[in-house]
Amino acid sequence: MKKILWLIMSVVVASVLLTACGEKTQEDVISDLERNLDELTGYKTKASMTLQTGEEPQVYDVEVWFKSPSFYRVALNHTEKDQSQIILRNEEGVFVLTPALNKSFRFQSDWPENNSQVYLYESLMNDILMDPERAFTATEDHYTFQTNTNYTNKNLNQQEVRLNKKDLTPASVKVMDAELSILVEVAFEDFQLNAEFSEGDFEMDRNMTGAQLETEVPAMTDEEEADEEFAVFYPMYEPQGTTLSKSEEVETDNGLRVVLTYDGDQPFTLIQQQSQVVEASTSIDLAVGEPVDLGFTFGVLTGDEESNTISWSFEGTDFFLASDAMDKDELMSVARSVYGTHEK
Repeated sequence: MKKILWLIMSVVVASVLLTACGEKTQEDVISDLERNLDELTGYKTKASMTLQTGEEPQVYDVEVWFKSPSFYRVALNHTEKDQSQIILRNEEGVFVLTPALNKSFRFQSDWPENNSQVYLYESLMNDILMDPERAFTATEDHYTFQTNTNYTNKNLNQQEVRLNKKDLTPASVKVMDAELSILVEVAFEDFQLNAEFSEGDFEMDRNMTGAQLETEVPAMTDEEEADEEFAVFYPMYEPQGTTLSKSEEVETDNGLRVVLTYDGDQPFTLIQQQSQVVEASTSIDLAVGEPVDLGFTFGVLTGDEESNTISWSFEGTDFFLASDAMDKDELMSVARSVYGTHEK
C-alpha cells in the first residue's frame, strides 16, 4: 500500500514540476495532436523498418506519401534483397504493385482505414487519441506515448510512439507483443508536414514505370533459370494440432511447382512457384479481395464463408496459401511466418 501511495505522489509531484517549468502536460499535447490532424493536408516521409519476427532481423526502407483526404503511396523496399512493392490509393481504388514482375492488383477497398498502420502518421495519432489507457512521458526532445493497437496481426498488441517536440511528427515506433518483446521497429528519418505533390504522383502507371526505371532487374535466359536452385519456403508457425503431411513437386510449363499439404485441426495448403514477369502491366481487378500487410511484403487476401486464400510474391517466388478451415487472422499468421527454407 505504501508503495502504491508513493508512486501516486511521485506522479503528482512530477506533474506539478513539469507545469511549473512550462512543460506541456499530456492534455496539452493531445490537444495539439488533434489540431495537427485537423489541419493536415498531406505529408512525405522516409523511414527504416526492422522486423524481428524471423530468425534474423529484416530491414526495409519505407517511403510514405499522403495527400488529404484519401490518397496514399507506400513504397516498401528490402535493403539487401532488392525487392520492392508499392501500395497506392487513388480515385480508381487501391493498387498493389510489384514492379520487378510488372504485376498489379486493383481493389475496391477502404485500406488503410479500420486497422493500425505502423508507418502512417494519422494512424499512429489516432491510436494515441483513441486509447484512454495510454501512458505519457516527456524528455528534452520528445514526447512518448505507450498505447494499445488495432493491427491485423494480433501478436502486435502494444506500441511505443515517440514524437518530436517541435512539431509532433513521429521519431520512432516500437511495436511489441504481450510480453513486451519488440517485433517491429520503425525509425523515421525525414518528415515533411503539409507537403506539396505533383499531378500524377498517385497514378498507377506512372508509379509502375518509375519504380521499374529505378530498379535494374536482369533478365535470365531459360538455361540460367533452369540452373538456378529453387528454394522451398516453409511456415515457421503451424496452428496447434496441424502438421506437414505431404510435399509434392510438379513440373509445369512455367517451371517447378511445390505443393505443401498440412493436415490436422486447421488444415491448409501452401503452393509456391518461381515468379514470372508479366508482359503487360494491366491491373488484375479483384472485386472481393483486399490488400494485406504481411510485414515483409503486401499480399492479396480473398475469401468467403467457405474458404480463405492469400497470395504474394517474395524473393522471386509466387506463393498461394489456402484453407477451408482457418479464419483470415489465423491464415495471415501462417503467411507471415513463411520464411524458413530448404534448398531443392
